[in-house]
Amino acid sequence: MENEELKAIAAQLRQPHGSKGIQVSDMMHESNINMTRQTIKTLELSANEEVLELGHGNAGHLQYLFEIEKTVRYYGLEISELMHAEAKQINKSFADHKQAFFFMYDGMDMPFGNDYFDKGYTVNTLYFWEEPVKMLQEIYRVMKPEGIFSIGFAQKSFMEQLPFTQFGFTLYDTKTAEALVAKTDFNLVKSETQVEQIKGKIGGMLSREFTILTLKK
Repeated sequence: MENEELKAIAAQLRQPHGSKGIQVSDMMHESNINMTRQTIKTLELSANEEVLELGHGNAGHLQYLFEIEKTVRYYGLEISELMHAEAKQINKSFADHKQAFFFMYDGMDMPFGNDYFDKGYTVNTLYFWEEPVKMLQEIYRVMKPEGIFSIGFAQKSFMEQLPFTQFGFTLYDTKTAEALVAKTDFNLVKSETQVEQIKGKIGGMLSREFTILTLKK
């Protein structure tokens, strides 16, 4: 692939848009569903909790979240207008029943007050945080005392094999991700690494190693 093609893929993964955005979001949902489910599991959801997600994509995974605990209230934040609209359409029933709420944001400042959420998570967005320490501190602000936030990300050793990650991605291994958390007010309570088989974004099957960091306020 030419650099321009790789740059276009990277830009879509960061912020799906335009005529190819829906296709990209469907692909991301398929390739990330196991990682997303495993990240949600680490939250150990309880009744009536307020749950935050950053970068939900098309949010096709919400059915799974509500199967675990139907009484939680979900709040999704997106930088992509296309994904914001797609998530609301796919999850119209949850939105109509005031179970799911979707918001746009600028990728940093969250439209919520302090100590708002019991639980929260994000999957495959860490690479795109321009100011990761500041981002984590903003997450810390909106979490309730004792609140849990989990971060799912693919290991650097896997990501650096993908040609498009040279454009706009910051890659992490467990050590560098944990060092990032250590610069914030969060406490790292668990770090878990798994391996899965996924379809490659440009074809074929790939073995992907991913890690979930579980943080506590």
